[in-house]
Amino acid sequence: MRYLLISITFLLVSCGSYPKKNDFQELGKSIEYVNNPYFSDKTKDYVYKAKIEAFDKSFGGIFIMKKLGPGHHRIVFTTEMGNKIFDFTLNGQSFRIKQIIPEMNKRILINILKKDLKVLVREKSIAFTGYTKKRDAIWETRFNEETHYYFIKDQQLNKIIKVKGGKKKVEFIFSEINDNIVAQIQILHKKIPLRINLTAI
Repeated sequence: MRYLLISITFLLVSCGSYPKKNDFQELGKSIEYVNNPYFSDKTKDYVYKAKIEAFDKSFGGIFIMKKLGPGHHRIVFTTEMGNKIFDFTLNGQSFRIKQIIPEMNKRILINILKKDLKVLVREKSIAFTGYTKKRDAIWETRFNEETHYYFIKDQQLNKIIKVKGGKKKVEFIFSEINDNIVAQIQILHKKIPLRINLTAI
């Protein structure tokens, strides 16, 4: 029991240390939710030229994301010739693999992609604490038992950072944003060799 309490205390302190390490100035809580609008329009097909570098493999092609309903998205990654690399459906907490090539059909890679995609399509997250740094407003959120920081500049979401143990684990970078359409997305993992680059077509 004592070991459990020490572990929980260490975990809370470690997670809370990320803003301090990065000189965030605490603002408190002034909003209930932080929003990600980038894949929220059911009338749009979000189409990107994609490159995924995963461990010792590299995959290129077309990445298509479509919102089907509340919390419900279909994500398809194909070669430029139209052959499917993967075909996933996210619906709330449900994650369904419709198709995936053998080179990507590894449990560790699928679990990572599932988490990354859930972050990309999550439209609304509870805001726990607000911070500021330079021109950024930063909101701490937690979901899937993980801490994420949403960076807002000029009223646009331009970055999400997933943190574990007080350290940056994954960085989602959004750039060239116009009318809630983001033209450039990078997903950079810090501890494992996985990078995803998406460029709007």
